[in-house]
Amino acid sequence: MPAFTTLLRQNRNYRYTWMGQVVSEIGDHFNNIAVFSLALAVTHSGLVVSGIMLARAVPAVMAGPLAGVLLDRMDRKRIMIASDLVRAGLAAGFILAVRFPSPWLLYLFSGLLMFASPFFTSGRAAILPTIANKKELHTANSLTQTTQWTTLTIGTLLAGASVMQFGYNWAFFLNSLSFLFSAWSISHLRAPKGEFRAERRALTEAEVVRPWRDYTEGLAYMRATPLILGIAVIHIGWATGGGAAQILFSLFGEIVFNRGAAGIGQVWGCAGVGLLIGGAFGHWFGKRASFKAYKRTNAVCYIIHGGAYVMFSQMRQYWLALVFIGLSRSAVAVSSVLNMTQLLRHVPDTYRGRVFSTIESITWSVMMLSMMAAGVASQHFDLRIIGAWSGVLSSTTALAWGLLDVTGRLPEPKPEGVEPEEIEVHGEPTV
Repeated sequence: MPAFTTLLRQNRNYRYTWMGQVVSEIGDHFNNIAVFSLALAVTHSGLVVSGIMLARAVPAVMAGPLAGVLLDRMDRKRIMIASDLVRAGLAAGFILAVRFPSPWLLYLFSGLLMFASPFFTSGRAAILPTIANKKELHTANSLTQTTQWTTLTIGTLLAGASVMQFGYNWAFFLNSLSFLFSAWSISHLRAPKGEFRAERRALTEAEVVRPWRDYTEGLAYMRATPLILGIAVIHIGWATGGGAAQILFSLFGEIVFNRGAAGIGQVWGCAGVGLLIGGAFGHWFGKRASFKAYKRTNAVCYIIHGGAYVMFSQMRQYWLALVFIGLSRSAVAVSSVLNMTQLLRHVPDTYRGRVFSTIESITWSVMMLSMMAAGVASQHFDLRIIGAWSGVLSSTTALAWGLLDVTGRLPEPKPEGVEPEEIEVHGEPTV
């Protein structure tokens, strides 16, 4: 899209952030496919896949509050670089799990890797309004998420074929190098005020040693802002089935359709294609939709998402299953782009790190329970039945959001994510 290329050409800070994102996220998907394929090759157990996902979810939940507080207190750029360097070392550690095959090594390194991740992912979201001006913000958000889904498509397809051809060590080594490249890219960012630190009053000695008060202050802000709380609620609704879906992607590719590591990559890859299409539509729609149209679209997206996932789980023809998983993720992508743009426009800089890390933490918390339930259920029930229930549960998001909207509990807050005069003003809905 011309808007994307213009942004990359004219915005130096965003260009470096984007370069690091492309390389590191492709590396992430090499890691994901290799870990899940290795686990299934060694154990042939859906419960082990569930265990790996839980090993990732629990540390991510634990790290969220700490990451949020630090990102709102310290230089976000330095925290992101530190996260990349730590993850580079941990990613290389997975090679030990190839030499000494054991689920426990996969659990250990997966957990440590995910503990370090929120410091980067929430930081990247928090600095976006700093490195993108008023005209670029929606485009930057759309490109960031569209890139995430493009790398999912490319990374999973390449990873599935690469693991089959070259083995697991190569995938883990590439993942480690990708984090080093990301750290190099982030090191080239230049803040307008010299550092990427949220403006806030000076901390007293008592507040320095009481970070929990900072975190609860962020929670109080979210509770007092209906839109932000509503977005958190729909993340919870999606995660009730979304956690199970993360496990089922691998199980359907490897076991249900009997396609091995390539099958896992193909399922994830088609999901990525769907996300990419939905992201492009979300970018187009978000520039034209009123706040009222945005709210209605959110509910519709999750109805489509859940219904398409149910169809994916029941398809006997492989190609049809791939079509429906793509449709399901397209709907998720539209909602994701729209919701993130709303957060970027309305959350003040002083709360941004805590809001993004809190939403990430609660999403992982519910996903963790969903993964656990799916892993246990996979030992006793048909995977297609579990998949159908996963789609139904994810659709509860539409019901929760729709109820909040109909009862008038989702008013539009005043824009505080960027300066009020920098917010684009939308007229009547055009879609």
